[in-house]
This record gives sequence, structure tokens and C-alpha cells, in this order.
Amino acid sequence: MANNNYHLEIDSDPNNLITVEEFVNYFSIELKIKEEKIPGLLLSVTEATTNAIIHANKSDRNKKVYIDVHVENHNLIIKIKDEGSGFDPESVPDPTTPENLLKDSGRGLYLMKIYMDELKYNITPDGTETILILKL
Repeated sequence: MANNNYHLEIDSDPNNLITVEEFVNYFSIELKIKEEKIPGLLLSVTEATTNAIIHANKSDRNKKVYIDVHVENHNLIIKIKDEGSGFDPESVPDPTTPENLLKDSGRGLYLMKIYMDELKYNITPDGTETILILKL
């Protein structure tokens, strides 16, 4: 039986995204995630981690990003926790409206909503948890 819990902790440095990609590939193989779901999963986790590093933790290497993965009732649940002050998901502009189509930022949340079955936020006093849920 494969391990059902995975944990990764990184400093808030964009160079650590390669470690995050390796981590996703590792647990995807161990959990036998369908191959066609992996690119979207990889994209969603790296986008959420990028948001945690850059927007929440302001690339402060003294702040950490924690990634916890577990399987529950045929759902893959990934929690990406930062040490930032939180944000309002409703305030993020819609990247599909004409005035936002050419902007570089703002696509991450949209892509996570497309690839994941559920996207939730848990805003706590010591950081925001982005929760990605993928049905297996």
C-alpha cells in the first residue's frame, strides 16, 4: 500500500519550484494518478506555490511554504500553506475578460479552477492555505 501522506517544506524562493515539480511527480507515480491528470495537477500545484512564494511571502526566504498531500475518499487533497497576510480570492481579476487577456499575471487561479475539481481557501492568522482537490 502506497503512503497516503506527503509533506514538502520549501523556502520562499522561486528556484525551489523545481523541487515542487519533482515532489508532484513523485507522489503522482506512487499514488498511480492517471497520466492525463498529471500535467494539470503539476500546473495547479506550481501555480499555487508560486502565488504563496511571490504574492503571500513576498519572496522572503525566511518564510516557508508548506505542501501537504493526502488521499481521502478517492480525492487527492493538496494544501499549500504560506506565511503571508491573506488575500480576497474575489478581488483577483478574471483573466478571461477582454481587458485582462494580455496580462501576465492572474491566470494561476483561473487555471487551478479549470484543472482541479475543487479550489478552496482557508485564511488563518498565520497564513493562507490554498486547498486543491482532484477526484481520483
